[in-house]
Parts: sequence; C-alpha cells; structure tokens
Amino acid sequence: MKKINIILFTVVISLLGACGIEEDNPNLTKEDAFVSFDSYKRNIDGVYSNMIDWGYMGNQYYFITGLGSGFGWSKRGGNNNKSFDNLTLCSLKPSNSSTYVENTWIQMYSTISKTNDIIAFSPPFESASSSEEMGINSIIGEAYFLRAYNYFNLVRLWGQVPLRTEPAINSTVHQPKSSEKAIYDQIILDANQALLLMSESPISGYPAKYAADMLLAKVYMTLATAEASLQDPALDYWQLAYDHAIKVHGNYTLLPNYDDLFAEDSNDANSESIFELQVAVGASTDHVRSFTASNYTKANTFGNIRINADVYDIHNSTYPADQRITSTFLTNYTQQHNGKTYNSYPNVTNRTNWNGFPYPLKLGSKNPDNRIREGNQNVIIYRYADLLIMLAEISNELQNGEAAGYVQEVLDRVGITTPLAAYTSGDQDAFRNAIMKEYQFELLMEGHDWFNNRRRGYDYFLNNVIIPHNTSSTFKGSIDVTHETSEAIVMKLPIPASEINYNEEIEN
Repeated sequence: MKKINIILFTVVISLLGACGIEEDNPNLTKEDAFVSFDSYKRNIDGVYSNMIDWGYMGNQYYFITGLGSGFGWSKRGGNNNKSFDNLTLCSLKPSNSSTYVENTWIQMYSTISKTNDIIAFSPPFESASSSEEMGINSIIGEAYFLRAYNYFNLVRLWGQVPLRTEPAINSTVHQPKSSEKAIYDQIILDANQALLLMSESPISGYPAKYAADMLLAKVYMTLATAEASLQDPALDYWQLAYDHAIKVHGNYTLLPNYDDLFAEDSNDANSESIFELQVAVGASTDHVRSFTASNYTKANTFGNIRINADVYDIHNSTYPADQRITSTFLTNYTQQHNGKTYNSYPNVTNRTNWNGFPYPLKLGSKNPDNRIREGNQNVIIYRYADLLIMLAEISNELQNGEAAGYVQEVLDRVGITTPLAAYTSGDQDAFRNAIMKEYQFELLMEGHDWFNNRRRGYDYFLNNVIIPHNTSSTFKGSIDVTHETSEAIVMKLPIPASEINYNEEIEN
C-alpha cells in the first residue's frame, strides 16, 4: 500500500509553543470526529502521518538512534570531527539545544496527544458484532498501541518524562516528570489494551495485534535487565518476554532476499514487516535527501550519516562472506555528477578525512538514476528477523533449548550455514555476547541501535561499544570522535531546552 491520508486530527487545533501541547476546543464533540469507520480511519491515519514527519521518523529519530548509538559519524555541518553533531551526539554528549533533541521530543508528544484524543473520545464497543464495529475497535486498539510505542521510545531515550494520557487542556499543560516505573506501567497497560482490541487481520499496511505482542516482548526484555527500582520481584520478565514473542512467531516469514527489505518496489507491506509506516508522495520521508550518499544519485543528496570504521570491521571479521555487508555498507560507487568512482573505508585504508567512513545504504535511495529527493520507501519499524533474534536471546536466558534454532533462521537467509561457535558451545555467556552483536549485523541503522546498545546497562555499553571504539586499531584522533565514558552523560538524552523553559513543572 503506497497510500496514507494526510489530515489534521479533527480534535487537534494547534500546538502551544515547543512543548507540543494542544489548546482547549470546547466546541468540538465526539460526534464531530468519530461518526463512522472511515472517520476513525482518517484519525488514526493522522497519527501515522504525524510519526512520518521530518521531526520524527522522517529524519530526526534515525539521526538520534543511528549517530547516538556509538556507531555513527555525522557529515552534517562540516566534514570533520569538530562539527557540532560530532562533538555532541556522535561523541555521546548530546546537547539539549540541538534540533534532533528538540524536534523528536515535540513530535513524539504531538503523536501521543493525537492518540490521547482518539482514546478519550471513542470508547470501544463492548460486544462488537458488525465488521464496522470490530474495525473501529481495532483502530482504537492501534491508538493504544501507538501511545505505548511512543512512550517506550520516550522513556528509553530520556528516562523520566511527563506522562500525558488525557486530551490536553490549558490547565494541564505544565506537568512534572513521572517516574520511569510509572511510564513502564502505562506502556504495559496500553499494550495489553491494544491486544484486546486490535485485529489479527487488519487492512493491508496496518499493524496486526502481533505488533503489540512484539512491543510487550521488547518492554519485558528491557525490564529484565533494568535496575531493581523498575522491576517487580514477583515477575519473571524473561518468561513474560518469551510468552509474547512466541505469539508472533510463525505469523510472518523472512523475505528470501535481504536486499528486498530496503528496495522501494518490494519493501511495502511485505511478509517480514510487523509494523511499518506507509510513505507516498506528499507523505514522504526525508531519507533520500538526508541519508543517500552524496552524488550517489542524480538527485542532490546530503549523505549526513556515516558509519564508524570499527563497526564495519567487527561485522566483516565475524562474517566475512555475509551478504548483509554489501546491503548495509556503501563503500564505493560511481558519482553521478562526474562519472568518477568514489571510495570509502575499507577501500580507503589511510582514513585521512570523511572518506574514512562507509555510508549506510539501507535508508536512502538505491537507484543511481533517481532524481527525486523525496523518499517513497516505507519505514519498517518492527520486522520478523528482529523477532527471531529476540527469541534467540530470550531462549538463551531461559535455557529452554530453542535459542540456536531461532538465530539460524536469520543466518540461513544470508547464506551463513555454519553457526558461530558461541551458538553451539552451550556457554550461556558466550551466546549472550554473540547474540547482542547479531542485532547490530542484522539491524544496523534501522532505528534500534541506540536501544540495543544500552538495554543491558551502562557496563555493557561501556565495555562493548564505547571502549572498543575508542581503542580500535583503526581509530585516528584527527578524524574519529572520542566517545564520552561518563554514565550520567551517555545513557540518556537531555530534556530539550524549550521544554525546560516552557514547562513550569520541569527544571532539568
């Protein structure tokens, strides 16, 4: 499906400043916005349209999760390691006044505000019988799912944030930060409500209830290794994660060709996609313009994201024959403006400037003849290969004997038939270390790197990402960024300056 209705949610009037909160509109009623399945659909499409905006999934979110993961280097603002992005986000020292922090915060809360309106103004049918009633209930379930998904992003990126679950009115604009425990409780509550309402067979291109199961599995995996203050000692979080992840297993299939996941003509609502955002002309992303290598196409593109050399090295040394390497890293191409070959690392080994970093290939255009800077490639957020790696990690923690089989499904797709020794040795720690890198090899620059690198805590992030980068044999102080090591700085984003200045209940 290459179609999304771009609307303003009927109940939404305007944003108040940078905090993304909406004004009162006492003249509107439920009947104004929710009169039929089509009107519900238009309103949920408005939520998806909000998410695909430049300030969120259209650009800034992938900037944060890619560059702020410890894996990226920015070409924006000057091709050197002294640019603002490289001195802040890429060095794991994000600034509270940066555009990516400001814009992503605003757009996430604006998206949540739209879901709040749908939920508040449209209680589900208690005994839905007609296809229209069941369809409406499924849309309401999507609103719960999307609210949970966005708060999951917020709490992992920022930690304590305001928890807004009601339509915004002037008297509730200023809200303090809630505890992370309260936010996780709300996420779990919303995701379970989504499971009760969402359809197993939705309209093509929209998520089925299995997306809520995958979300809950990710939430429980995060809580399994979280600090004690976020946990309920009576709960087995790894078992809960498995219980939800296994419900998704078998309901999707891997595409035979890894490249097809990122090709405009084959990635749309494919068999591997569990949750995606629909993109079309007029509702397009900025991925082509921002994330396509400079002069790779006939369109004028920026190539703002580069990948650190050590990230390439670990993938290549682990799986030297991996088909995913050429699908993930762009290391040479014919420049469309002059016909000359451009080479970057590892084809350029002396690494004297920005050619010492390969480009990512997944997010931008793959067509050298492309002349359009708007992106028409759907944004896949959750996909089945991720689910299989999750099941492998979870099963290793539970020691249920299933772990190696799940990861091998992923590897078979790319022709890796001999598993790593870590997957067959029976050593739980070795499997754990290997499977965490498997996320990197499969999902690099797809919006998960920030979270996967931090999910097992500061010590894991320090010892498996930060220090290995800073001490890499290819590291050059003249061009590479040095990662910050302070736990207080590297684990979360700072609250945006605009929110601190506007929201009287937040100081920092």
